[in-house]
Amino acid sequence: MVACLLAWQAVQAQPERVGQAGALELMINSMPRSSGFNGINLGSSAGIESAQVNPGGVGTTRGTELLFSHTAWLMGSDIQINTFGFSQRLGLSDGVLGVSVAAFSLGQFVRTTVDQPDGSLGTFSPTMLNVGLTYARQFTDHIYVGLTARVVHNSTPEVQANGVSFDAGIQYRSGEKDRIKLGIALRNTGPPMRFAGDGLAGRVKIQPNNPFTTTTNLPTAKFELPTVLSMGGSYDFFLGNSNTITILVAFISNSFYYNQGGIGLAYKYKEYVIFRGSFLYEKGIFGSIFDTRYTAFTGPSMGATFQIPFKTGKLNVEGIPVMSTFSFDASYRFTNPFGGTLVLGARIDI
Repeated sequence: MVACLLAWQAVQAQPERVGQAGALELMINSMPRSSGFNGINLGSSAGIESAQVNPGGVGTTRGTELLFSHTAWLMGSDIQINTFGFSQRLGLSDGVLGVSVAAFSLGQFVRTTVDQPDGSLGTFSPTMLNVGLTYARQFTDHIYVGLTARVVHNSTPEVQANGVSFDAGIQYRSGEKDRIKLGIALRNTGPPMRFAGDGLAGRVKIQPNNPFTTTTNLPTAKFELPTVLSMGGSYDFFLGNSNTITILVAFISNSFYYNQGGIGLAYKYKEYVIFRGSFLYEKGIFGSIFDTRYTAFTGPSMGATFQIPFKTGKLNVEGIPVMSTFSFDASYRFTNPFGGTLVLGARIDI
């Protein structure tokens, strides 16, 4: 936590830095539950889904978790994201190992060159892939700490950029049934990236009056990763033994974008149904696009979880049967323009 707080000054965005980062796919949340909260569930995220919000939450994995999700990003843009997540508690230890993969489908692009700009060369599809490895550990009854290393790959047939980013996060849980949850996460730190490849090569004259040419690689500028420092918390209100209402708040400090603040609300009936919603505020969010608002997202998000508990025969240390769950999750983030962002997912916790 001290390291994250010391990094506060480094990640504060200045107006002149907005829009200067690359690898912005690292900012996309393709996990269905946290997307329904606009990613503000820093203290209450749990299991492998936490890998995209706060890796400390991966440490809450009880045994084995599997997650699959599909994202229709800015519907109408033809951008699709398929996400896979897996986390496993390591034996009887307090450590958890997790893997998360996000594969982006950006559709088809017309292939052009300087010599043939008319698009007669056909089409191509860019490759965009993020693969993360997370290790999280429960240090006390209240504290969970996690670290994620993520490989970032972007490429076209002749140009590519490869890099690595790192996330660190802490969760603190306390009170009756862990009703108080706090979280802080520093995400997307790492060395700058640069595009390179044969597609950036060109033939130039050695001298202006010399007919001979040579092939040279055109230089490209390095770009920084979109580092983010996020802090948030939640509080559970128990209404009898069956109903729980949760309120959430968060502050997000972006290094290359405006800072954001969010509030959220969730309702849970036992372990069967969860409804959630949130609003993420940033400078100019209530204005028109390109006037004062520089994002397609308008602030609101919502989501739902339908969960089926079942027994697998496992017993905890006290000899009590452990309930596993299968859940279906959905979330929707409102946008203007485009038709919003829809995330659908399935998750099993054994």
